[in-house]
Amino acid sequence: MRSAGWAVRAYEAARHRLPSANFGTVPRPVAGLAEIAGRYDAFLLDAFGVLNVGETAIPGATEVIAELQRQGKRTLVLTNGATHPRKVAHAKYQRLGFDFAPEDVIASREALRIALAGRSERRWGVMAVATSRLDELGIEAHLLGGDPAEYDDCDGIILLGSGDWSEGRQGLLTDALRARPRPVLVGNPDIVAPRETGLSLEPGHYAHRLADAGVASPRFFGKPFGNIFDLARQRLGAIPAGRILMIGDTLHTDVLGGARAGIDTLLLTDHGLFAGGDADRYMRDTGIFPTWIAPAL
Repeated sequence: MRSAGWAVRAYEAARHRLPSANFGTVPRPVAGLAEIAGRYDAFLLDAFGVLNVGETAIPGATEVIAELQRQGKRTLVLTNGATHPRKVAHAKYQRLGFDFAPEDVIASREALRIALAGRSERRWGVMAVATSRLDELGIEAHLLGGDPAEYDDCDGIILLGSGDWSEGRQGLLTDALRARPRPVLVGNPDIVAPRETGLSLEPGHYAHRLADAGVASPRFFGKPFGNIFDLARQRLGAIPAGRILMIGDTLHTDVLGGARAGIDTLLLTDHGLFAGGDADRYMRDTGIFPTWIAPAL
């Protein structure tokens, strides 16, 4: 069964592929974001485990974000959810009761799309679902399914969304890359994501398996890697790093990524990866410590 402990061990096994950062040793506990909001002008918000779990808004989250916006604070969603284009993600947050500007929803998919514009590969095979709108990526691409020919008929591989992925397809991809190595770009570095029914396996999980098998050296787009934080900083303009707070529910994506970007971090523990778990233990085990820690927004 996948648990927080399982996920932390999986991230630690892949730690050598993640960026490095410096951390303090004792996070400061707070009751909620209101207690420290005055210290910051901008907030980078993870989605799953912070704003929502699956298709459900976390109780109180819409009110907290609305109050920050009323105070004139900048609020950006910084998500590794890459399956769908920005307009689909923005519509989802609107449906859940949040009022983000469309340009303030920044997904790892955007960082991937920018990188693809400079690539020379002609045709890509993509781990995705049928509604992923691959045409929006600006490339020639096809979905990878159950036909081995689909894995041969491409110059590169993109791991975008794992909703329809299977062990059989992972085997086909591993065999194809072993026979003919090609670039592997990962649009979602997450290993797991919190859903209503538990932790789902995300593209990062399958990417690290390819690397462990020695058939690929994946390139990642999204937290904790700098490409998505660079996009956020561009969007925020002149706001200094010391006035920006990254808020998330994971150590290896949100906290590590925020620390690597030189900004403060807040770890939430009640609704995401560490819901019902011992976050203190995992911080000690990994040496990854946020600036602040709270149950929820």
